[in-house]
Amino acid sequence: MPEKNQIFKAEITDLTAEGNGVCRFDGMAVFVPGTAVGDIAEIRTVKVLKSYAFGIVERLVSPSPDRVENSCPVYKQCGGCLFRHISYDAECRTKNGIVRGAFTRIGGLSPEFESFLAAEETERYRNKAQYPLAVADGKAVCGFYAPRSHRVIPVSDCVLQPHMFSGILEAVLDYISEKKLSVYDEESNTGIIRHIYLRRGAHSGEIMVCIVVRKDISRQLSALCRVLTERFADIKSIVMNINPQKTNVILGEKCVTLWGSDTISDTMCGNRINISPLSFYQVNTLHAERLYAKALEFAAPQKSDTIADLYCGAGTIGLSMAKYAAKIVGVEIVPQAVENAKGNAALNSISNAEFYCGDAGEVFGKLRKQGCKPDIIVIDPPRKGCSAETIDVIAEAAPRKIVMISCNPATAARDAKLLAEKGYSTDKVCGVDMFPRTGHVECVVLLSKKQTINKS
Repeated sequence: MPEKNQIFKAEITDLTAEGNGVCRFDGMAVFVPGTAVGDIAEIRTVKVLKSYAFGIVERLVSPSPDRVENSCPVYKQCGGCLFRHISYDAECRTKNGIVRGAFTRIGGLSPEFESFLAAEETERYRNKAQYPLAVADGKAVCGFYAPRSHRVIPVSDCVLQPHMFSGILEAVLDYISEKKLSVYDEESNTGIIRHIYLRRGAHSGEIMVCIVVRKDISRQLSALCRVLTERFADIKSIVMNINPQKTNVILGEKCVTLWGSDTISDTMCGNRINISPLSFYQVNTLHAERLYAKALEFAAPQKSDTIADLYCGAGTIGLSMAKYAAKIVGVEIVPQAVENAKGNAALNSISNAEFYCGDAGEVFGKLRKQGCKPDIIVIDPPRKGCSAETIDVIAEAAPRKIVMISCNPATAARDAKLLAEKGYSTDKVCGVDMFPRTGHVECVVLLSKKQTINKS
């Protein structure tokens, strides 16, 4: 068994979803950050557990052909990007392997795996950023958390975010320092300004600035509205979100519009969409349109079909399918998102869509008892996947097809396995890279009701 601080030479043979290279030493798996498949390195063990160990590179003996020059100055300190040291082709191979492995190993399933959908843009693709604040040398700074910590790494310009975000950040930080507004301290639960939260419509260019605070400071922020709107013509909304809780959850429930509109608008799959601070909206708009097109392809609705859209957010998935079906029924737990969904349906003159607020399983269960019989169910659950109640309700509804969109292949595979036990086959899976250079990968899954054979 390896010992701590032991140095050995090995080849990296795989990459995990956490961005760690994998090698073996005396039969034990050793996880090594910052490595690439094909690297041959001298590795020092830094932590040895019962069945695996962690190591660091002491010396790179022979670099992998997958390695590329890293272009981000804070890549090794920031916890955002995991794959900036390898080529994008290598990243896609890794993520495709993660998706396939989840369904074959965790789910024990053997679907048809479609070609991986790589992103067309790997930089400046995000339409949303949430920056925690800290104090450095007496001034307010913002950035992203270091891995496995809440220590803020100052970042003036993240290459995953739109160029104009850096200018807005600079203006807000200067204002905070000039007005001596206090920055929130998580440990002591003191200070006021918690996060700077920016959203931008990828097609419209409209920008929302949201200042997350511990208590209402509307008066102190009024002059900031003038500063921002005079300098940045694309800003259409400035909002204060109040989060008084001692928590690492970023947003509170109450939003106060300080200037402009309560929402910004964008276009998704041909529909105009209004987005509020609390709305779920895919952060990579252009690639989300490709993801939704794949979901529509898998669903293949008929004009007579009713589609239930669970975890519907602002309604973007269901509304993208509305013209192909008889009826859309959306369910979402966030009240403001449901209001956005209803507004988005009206905005696009879509009359065959209904939206309900509440837990997906609970509300859809009630709708079922009231006679809702969907032919197709579309689900886009959070990372933790579907609740057991939701799985039961979906199976009891007995739709012809289920289309699952998931940001976590592991929980998607788990849920597909549970649905297999309730009579659904996992027919197709397509990996989609919505978040290039990060460790996240999405997938679209097609499940269909197994045909029962009458033996009489």
